[in-house]
Amino acid sequence: MSPRPQPRPYARPEPRPVARSRPGPDDLRRTFEAVPPRTSDGDEPFADSWWGRAWVAALESLPMDEGRLSRGRTYADSGKVAAITVTPGRVVAYVHGSRPRPYRAELRLRSLTDVDWDTFLDVVAARPGHLAALLTKKMPNSLADTAAEAGVGLLPTAGDLDPGCSCPDHGWPCKHVAALCYQMARLLDADPFVLLLLRGRGERELLEELGRRNAARSARERPKAPATPSVPAREALADRYLPPLPAPLPVLPHPGQPPSYPSLPGVRDPLALDHLATHAAARAHTLLTTGLDPLAGLTPWQDAVRLAASRHTAGLTATTRALYRELAYATGRTPTDLARAVAAWRQGGAEGLAVLETPWDPPAGPFDRARPALAAAEFPRFHPWRNHLTHPSGTLQLRFGHDGRWYGYESEPGENDWWPRATSDSDPVGVLMELSGG
Repeated sequence: MSPRPQPRPYARPEPRPVARSRPGPDDLRRTFEAVPPRTSDGDEPFADSWWGRAWVAALESLPMDEGRLSRGRTYADSGKVAAITVTPGRVVAYVHGSRPRPYRAELRLRSLTDVDWDTFLDVVAARPGHLAALLTKKMPNSLADTAAEAGVGLLPTAGDLDPGCSCPDHGWPCKHVAALCYQMARLLDADPFVLLLLRGRGERELLEELGRRNAARSARERPKAPATPSVPAREALADRYLPPLPAPLPVLPHPGQPPSYPSLPGVRDPLALDHLATHAAARAHTLLTTGLDPLAGLTPWQDAVRLAASRHTAGLTATTRALYRELAYATGRTPTDLARAVAAWRQGGAEGLAVLETPWDPPAGPFDRARPALAAAEFPRFHPWRNHLTHPSGTLQLRFGHDGRWYGYESEPGENDWWPRATSDSDPVGVLMELSGG
């Protein structure tokens, strides 16, 4: 048995309705928040799935102290197990006992060898239903049985487990480790990849390897295409009768709905893809019915801003935030850049975006007449720079566009972080009145 580590100060997190996982950056460390106490009388099983119950049965079949197992079950039922961290071959949690300071409970489980993993992955790849079940966080009974027959056991057996705890009890296991064992059943019930991680490999690595094996298997099983017969060039180029093309299909009155995109690991957000596909269908329908593309002159950045600006919401919903991330990533910008550009687009379309991004030197005329008009309205003297007029406070700004309209901007004092505000207008006084709330 490994030496017992010393306890460290620990603040018990607030319990959540479910155990949520925070994966580590390398996919080999997952931390689950504390599970609240159970409201049942304690007779219900810790897990609903067969593999969660099999974990409990495997533990209780090992030569452990039954009294300590019973107390550990009570500890787990009453919510004394704090956050649980799972890494390959090891699970750790702080467990609250009779003393104020919690104990650091640890359970080690033998990791599978590379040969074991190779066998297990072959078993999964042999049947498409196995991978489909794992993607839905389920462990088929047939998969575990077939792996066991091939010599790869996933559930613990005698000699696999090595418990450790900072408490003074030297029983095997102590009640704190027993509580951790029972609580693990609830985590496995929700996600069988926790058991696979405990056995040595993370979810992303396994799914990527399974994808490669399935592709190789499909390539091997795909029938070879028959050889294309050769045709002499003279015969191929000879004049021949070609039947007329069929009449084109009637154009639908409106574009159709895009397909449903599944949510899979490593793919783009399906709701953002749905939004982009819907706009592409509408654009194609307009081109088909009119022969004109109203967006042909837009740059990729302008088109991305237009797409984002089409989401009219009172706030950024999860779907809108996902769309912003996708568009910002595709154009090499940040979501903040995109949000600022959307505000400018809603002010004046492509011209409003140009006013945001490109200062210019306006000719004599309306721009020069703006400052006397502002002074007549009893506003302070504005500082001019190119097509900008800035309030002395540094918080309000007017920008003159090529379309002869004025665009209002605001910034926090001393920040020089200008954001489009108010409605564009040919009258600078009106824009400034709206900006200042007058």
